[in-house]
Amino acid sequence: MSAPQDYDFQAQPPPALPETEPQAPRPTKQLWPIAIGVFVVGLVLLVLSIARVLAIGFGVGGALCVLGVVLFAISFIRLPAVPNPDAPMSWFERVMGMFYEPSRVFRNLRSNPTWLAPFLVVWVLSAIYSTAFIQRITPQVIVDHTVEKTTQTFNLPPDATAKMRTDQMEAYTNPVARAGTLLQTAVGIFIVTALIAALCFVGVLIFGGRMNYWQALAVLFHAAVPIVVITKVLGLVILYLKSPDDLHPILNQDTTLQDNLSILFTPANNPVLFVLASYIGLTSFYGLWLRAKGLQLGSTKASSGAGWGVSLTLFFLSMVLLTVFTALFPQFIS
Repeated sequence: MSAPQDYDFQAQPPPALPETEPQAPRPTKQLWPIAIGVFVVGLVLLVLSIARVLAIGFGVGGALCVLGVVLFAISFIRLPAVPNPDAPMSWFERVMGMFYEPSRVFRNLRSNPTWLAPFLVVWVLSAIYSTAFIQRITPQVIVDHTVEKTTQTFNLPPDATAKMRTDQMEAYTNPVARAGTLLQTAVGIFIVTALIAALCFVGVLIFGGRMNYWQALAVLFHAAVPIVVITKVLGLVILYLKSPDDLHPILNQDTTLQDNLSILFTPANNPVLFVLASYIGLTSFYGLWLRAKGLQLGSTKASSGAGWGVSLTLFFLSMVLLTVFTALFPQFIS
C-alpha cells in the first residue's frame, strides 16, 4: 500500500535575498561636456603649436588633452550613496568653514563631495604668488640659476645650454607663454590631487574603512585650502619684505614662509637634512591633521586610525621621494 498523501503540504518560501544598497548616479552628464571641451581645446592648441601658429609650446595643449581624458575616465565613478544626506553647504561656507569648523565641512562632504571651489582657490593663490615671485626676483635670475645648475648636473653641451636659456626666458617673459604655464599649473594641481585621492581611496579600504573616490577628492582639495592660504599670503608679505638678493630662485618658488626646522641647516652644505627638517613644521603638521580628520569624517565609514594611517603614509611617502630626489640632485637647492 502506498503511504497516505498529505494534501495540506506547502513548500517553504525561498530565503529572502539580502537588500542591496541603492546605487548613486555617475556624474557623466556634468563632466562629459567639460571633458570633451577641454580635450578639443587642448587638441586645437597642440595643432597650432606644431604648426608654429601660436607660440605657446606643446605642453599646454598636451596637458589639456590629458586633463580631458582624466575627467572623462573618472566620470564613470559613481557618486557616494549616503542615507539621509545633509543639505549641501554653499561654496563660501565650505571654503571659509575650513578655517574655523573643518569637521562640519568634512561631514558635509560625505554626502556632497564637491571640489571645484577649493580647487580654484588653490590654483588662483598659487598663480598670484608665482607671478609676484617672478616679478620680484626677475626672470633673468631664475633662468641663470636653473640653467647653471642643470648644466652642472647633466653636463650639457654649450648649444643645448643656450637653447635652454632662450626657451626659459621666452616662457617667463612672453605673456602668452606665461598664461600657458598657469594653465599647465592648474592641470598639474588637479591631476596630482586626483592621483593622491586614488591612493587615499585604496588606503582607507586597506585600513578597513569605506570611502568613495569623490569623497577623497573633495577632502583633499578642501584640506589644502588653509595650508595654501597661509603659505601663499604670508609668503607674499615676506616676499616684499625681504631683499630680492636673499630669495632663492628655486626654494622660494613655492613660498618664502619658513615655519619649520629647515632654518637650522644650510641647503648647500646639508641638502638632505635641509629637506628632512622642512617636514617638521607648523603648516606640515597642520596639513597632516587636516587630511587625517578629513579622511575620517568625509568617508562613508572610517575610523580615526584609518584617517591617521593614510595621512601618515602619504606624509612619509612624500618625504622619502623628495629626500631621494634631493640626494640625487643636490645642486638645485644649493
